[in-house]
Amino acid sequence: MSSTTSAPSTTAPPTTGQGRGRTPAPGGPKRVRVAVVTLILVAAVLGVVMLSIGLGQFATAPGDVFASIRRVVFNGADPLDNQVDAVLWNIRFPRIALGLLAGAALAVAGAVMQGVFANPLAEPSIIGVNAGASVGATLVLVLGAAVTSPWLLPGAAFLGAIVVTVVVWAFARTGGKAAVLTLVLTGIAINAIASAGTSFLIFLGDTTAREQVIFWQLGTLSNATWEAVGITLVIFTAGFIGCMVIRRPIDVLSLGDASASASGIHVERLRLVAILLACLLTGVAVAFGGIIAFVGLIVPHTIRLMVGPSHRYLVPLSALGGAVLLAAADIATRNLIAFSDLPIGIFTAIVGGPLFLLLLRRTLHGQGGLR
Repeated sequence: MSSTTSAPSTTAPPTTGQGRGRTPAPGGPKRVRVAVVTLILVAAVLGVVMLSIGLGQFATAPGDVFASIRRVVFNGADPLDNQVDAVLWNIRFPRIALGLLAGAALAVAGAVMQGVFANPLAEPSIIGVNAGASVGATLVLVLGAAVTSPWLLPGAAFLGAIVVTVVVWAFARTGGKAAVLTLVLTGIAINAIASAGTSFLIFLGDTTAREQVIFWQLGTLSNATWEAVGITLVIFTAGFIGCMVIRRPIDVLSLGDASASASGIHVERLRLVAILLACLLTGVAVAFGGIIAFVGLIVPHTIRLMVGPSHRYLVPLSALGGAVLLAAADIATRNLIAFSDLPIGIFTAIVGGPLFLLLLRRTLHGQGGLR
């Protein structure tokens, strides 16, 4: 009996020594992967910011940039007194900041929508956010009211996004609930109606209004101001904090409504809050930057493949990824053709479309969908 009972003790893994028999800490490799991805994205953000500051129709050397910062920030100089200061502080700096914030907002909104709908192809546009914003902006441009106030165009776009989202939610509710499939189908219908409304307004407008509408719909950061940056920063911060607060319930919701309800989560309330936050983030980005495609779709999908589906990491890393993508696209819009400012939506689609096809093919390979 003694030999039988003593046998297990000879094969038990050591608890001390050189650690040869230690069990690795759970989540260790994932934390390392998250840290590496975070460092890469932070470095990418800093890199595109430095490139964006220096590149443009009016090239500025690093020494000129630091000298301008010293003059304006530390010495209190008026940016209008110097050509370099005027270009940097009135045009380039606010444009870069708005691009970073708008890209981060679109990517975070996409990450939340993909989690809520449990679908990597989901983004805010499926519930009509972009279509509603387009109707509001088109109405202002066709009426010629945009010249009366610099805030009227973004305000109308933001209001249109909110109104359409509320309409979709109201029509999708049946029996006090709004199922995912019902929301998607309702969003498709409302998108079609809103697109028809936009087309009708364009038809009513003159040639100048039509050109303004088309340019706005293609996306642009050319009208960036410090006021726009401030408003976007406040709304993005509020939306980002809200998304981080509900990150754990969204993780549970991705397992299905039944599992979430069994875990004590009010599915209907959570879905409404998540959609409103996504609408808030997308609305402010669309209001000041126009319709910018693929950022909310491709960035969170890519980050999810890198670090997994947990929104604890997915939301903040998507913000960094979105900022990198939109800032890099803005560099291309300002430098590809001399003395031209191309629509930024062209470049996000050029980058996002092929990349998304590659990621989709890789995902289908992993699931055995392609042979």
